[in-house]
Amino acid sequence: MNLAAAAADRDAADPLSGFRSRFSIPDPDLVYLDGNSLGPLPRRTRTAIAETVDREWAGGLVRSWDRWLDLGTRAGAALAPLIGARPDEVALCDQTSVNLYKLAEAAIGAEPSRPDIVTDADNFPSDRYILHEVARRRGGRLRDVPADPTVTDIADALDQHVGLVSLSLVNYRSGALADLRGITALAHQAGARVLWDLSHAAGIVPVDLADADLAVGCTYKYLNGGPGSPAFLYVRRDLQGTLTQPIAGWWSHDDMFAFEAGYRPAPDIRRFLTGTAPIVSMIGAAEGIALCADAGIDAIRAKSRTMTSWFIELANQRLAALGFEMVTPTDDDRRGGHVALRHDAAWPIVQALRDRNVIVDFRHPGIVRYGFSPLYNRYRDVAAAIERTADVVASGRHEAYPDAPAAVT
Repeated sequence: MNLAAAAADRDAADPLSGFRSRFSIPDPDLVYLDGNSLGPLPRRTRTAIAETVDREWAGGLVRSWDRWLDLGTRAGAALAPLIGARPDEVALCDQTSVNLYKLAEAAIGAEPSRPDIVTDADNFPSDRYILHEVARRRGGRLRDVPADPTVTDIADALDQHVGLVSLSLVNYRSGALADLRGITALAHQAGARVLWDLSHAAGIVPVDLADADLAVGCTYKYLNGGPGSPAFLYVRRDLQGTLTQPIAGWWSHDDMFAFEAGYRPAPDIRRFLTGTAPIVSMIGAAEGIALCADAGIDAIRAKSRTMTSWFIELANQRLAALGFEMVTPTDDDRRGGHVALRHDAAWPIVQALRDRNVIVDFRHPGIVRYGFSPLYNRYRDVAAAIERTADVVASGRHEAYPDAPAAVT
C-alpha cells in the first residue's frame, strides 16, 4: 500500500482540513500527536489575549471587571453543547483536581450515611488521591473496580454504603470509552450519584450529560485552551440549589459585592465557584472552546473515529511484528481520541520519534500514546507516525536512548 497516496486522498476529502490553518503549528512537517496532553495555540487566541492585556487590562484597568466578571459562566455556556449540557449547568473555574474535590465532597456530604466511593483501578492518579481522601474523611473507603469497567463491574461494587461513583469517561492510559448512560442509570438505581471526569473526552467525544449528576474536566487538551488553562465543572440544574461545596469562596456568594460577614450561597451554577477567576487564561480557554464549537462535535468525532481506526489497522499490519501490543479498544464505539500501544522499549521509542519530528508521549507501564486531534491533524500524520515508528524500531535507532523516563513524559 502506498501510504502517502492513501493519506493524500483522505486529506483531500476531509471537511475539517481548513481548521489546521487556524492553529500556530511551528513546523509544517511536525507530526504533533500529543494534543491529548496539550493542544497547540489557536491563532485567534494570541490576538484575544493581546486585546485583553493591552486594551482591557492596560486601558480599562479595574473598569474591565464589568466585562470579565461573568466570563466563567459565559464560557461554560459556550462549552455546554459540546458536552451535552444546558448553558446554565457549566462554568469554567479553578483546576480539574480542585473541581473534582468540590463536587465529590458535595455529593458525599449530601448523603453522610453513604460515605464510600467507587472508582476504577486505572483512573487518573490525581482523581484517585482526591476520592480516597474525601471518602476517608467521611468515614468511608474507596472501592476499586477493574480498569475500563463494564456496567457489571460497577453493579458488583454497589450497595447501601456507596454514595458516589466517579470515573473518567475516557481512560487516560488505554483510551477506552466508558458507558456513561448505562453506568449512570445503574448508579442511580442503587441510590448513588455519579461524577464523571471528562478531561480526555471534552472536545473529542460527544457527551450526553442530560441524566448525569456531576462532571469536571480540563480545557488544555482537545479544547486547546493553553497550558494551565482553567478547568470546568458541570452540576445538573436541579442539584445546584441543594448541594453544598466545601470551599465557600466569595465568588460563590449570592451577592459577592455585598461583602456580608455570613455566607449566603448562590442558588445556581455560581454556587460552585470559589475565588477570583484567572482572566487571561480564561480568555484562552474561551477561544479554544469557540474553535471546537465552530467545527462541531459530531464532525470532530466522525474524523476522530476514521483517523484512529485507520491508525489501528496500520499498526496491526506494520507494528505488531515489531513488538507492539494494542491497548486501546478496536471497537469504534468504545474508543476515545487516542490510541495506546504497549512496547518493552516505549520510552526510548518516544524519544527517538521526537527526534524524527513525531511528538507522542509515554505512560507507565510501557505505553506509547498517539493522540489524534481532528482540527489540526491530517491523515498524512497518521501515515508518517506509522512509517517513522516502524523505521525507528526496525532499525534499532531507539536503542541509543536512555530507558529511565524524564520528569515530563
